[in-house]
Amino acid sequence: MQSMDRESFYAFLWSWIATVVRNAATPGPTLIGLSAPQGAGKTTLTERLCRIAAEDGLRGVSLSIDDFYLTHQAQLELARHHPENPYLQHRGYPGTHDVDLGLQVLQSLKNIGSQGSVPIPSYDRSALGGLGDRRPRREWPIARAPLDFVLLEGWMLGFTTLPSDGLTDPNLRVINEYVRPYASWHALLDAFIWLEAEDPRFMLDWRVEAEKNARAAGRGGMTTEQVTAFAARFLPAYLAYLPQLAIRPPITGPMLTVMIGRDRLPKNR
Repeated sequence: MQSMDRESFYAFLWSWIATVVRNAATPGPTLIGLSAPQGAGKTTLTERLCRIAAEDGLRGVSLSIDDFYLTHQAQLELARHHPENPYLQHRGYPGTHDVDLGLQVLQSLKNIGSQGSVPIPSYDRSALGGLGDRRPRREWPIARAPLDFVLLEGWMLGFTTLPSDGLTDPNLRVINEYVRPYASWHALLDAFIWLEAEDPRFMLDWRVEAEKNARAAGRGGMTTEQVTAFAARFLPAYLAYLPQLAIRPPITGPMLTVMIGRDRLPKNR
């Protein structure tokens, strides 16, 4: 892959997506998963791809697995059920999403038809002093037909269960069981994009950078020490599950893997 700037990268990804969408053999919008580390710019990317699509005569919608987080009350109950597990005390890890809600929304989008509409859950990270909570249903955005494609993005999208005897961290063995139900989401995906970081630890730098930008823009944000400690909690999952994502893709359909560097752009390969 030749070196490219950001706009060229967007164009490259859109070219691949457009080919998949236009060659789709099944009715309904094409469901495309996009997996990339936290801080890699997934939300910005998917929103930009939807705008490029409109310019190209196709209509799409993007959503994040973050909007399927458990309600605050359900997250508290999960944390109480696993008081010794640091990965389940806050939102983020497998197990902290409402998988059934996500499945229902994805199925509804797949079957939206020519005139249907689907409410998309919305999660407010700033609610309850930053603890976060799902917004009331009346505040959910509405996806309206017709749709040619749906982009679902998430940092752990595509993770599949590992052999438990290979996990030395007992807390990660619990997470491994929570990974299993997400297979119901993967089963609905028609295609998959994996933006593979050259080094998963880039995620720490990206999260620090994002918080600095938030503070500079007057939106608050964690200190460098706080965000580094927060992001470091996710490294065990990256190091455990990413190797399997490379050898056991979550779907059997078209899949695109792109290695990205510290600048979030493709590496020459």
